Amino acid sequence: MEYLATISVMLKATVLDPQGEAVRKSLASLGYGQVQKVRVGKHLELVLEAADREAAGALVDELCHRLLSNPVIEEYSFSLDEGEGPR
Repeated sequence: MEYLATISVMLKATVLDPQGEAVRKSLASLGYGQVQKVRVGKHLELVLEAADREAAGALVDELCHRLLSNPVIEEYSFSLDEGEGPR
């Protein structure tokens, strides 16, 4: 069965996010001082084949742990939808 995995990879809350801070400062300089904090991460969409939802979830978990995220400084979450292509 085909699955669409939507993955979010973010720096852990304990890790400094210089890119997020740069975006926050730029927003403030444009007059959006009400924005207090910005965290920048990655959004990925993968279409994959798997026997069932459990197998698809295990595959996505392995991909995230081995390649798509750095487990030392990043955390990830994902959702699975059946039979959908990328948006």
